[in-house]
Amino acid sequence: MKALVIVCSLFFSLQVSAQTILPADVQIKTALLAAPPELRADATVIGYSPSGKFVTLKKGKGAIVCLADDPKSKGIKVACYSIKLEPFMARGRQLTEEGKTSLQKKEIRDKEVKEGKLKMPNNPTTLFVFSGKEENYNPATGELKDGNFRYVVYTPYATLASSGLPAKPSEPGMPWLMDPGTYGAHIMISPPEKE
Repeated sequence: MKALVIVCSLFFSLQVSAQTILPADVQIKTALLAAPPELRADATVIGYSPSGKFVTLKKGKGAIVCLADDPKSKGIKVACYSIKLEPFMARGRQLTEEGKTSLQKKEIRDKEVKEGKLKMPNNPTTLFVFSGKEENYNPATGELKDGNFRYVVYTPYATLASSGLPAKPSEPGMPWLMDPGTYGAHIMISPPEKE
């Protein structure tokens, strides 16, 4: 009887997780919400297969790659970034599929960048994040109302002195430098959230 309960529980959890993967067209539409409108048509979109694995949903020839919302995470969050960041981001996805934690991923990529195995862009590159609450999301259409943008500009090895930016914002929406002096140094710009 105990074995039957375990099997039923596993089957139910697989059914629930399979139901959370949205159709590819909806994943694409939602992911592109993070992109500047003029870059959407040619963007590449990476999302999730019915089994929950990373898969390219739309192959573009443009300057950005967009990521669909992670069905396992709370809320809605999609992102688009410069194609120049793709080796770094692809390595992160690979490590995620291997079951690595956020800290492990950071340590592994840090080591690989230092060893020259993983290349970061030499010029500043941008990441756009668009997020919101699940209750404001329509999974049938891929639309998200009252979402908020966050902007990230990767500037490898920038420091507080070289950028002239503070280590934390003193005003809402003020740019600041996160991870200064590292390959992952980036300018954070978080406009105040909509009420």
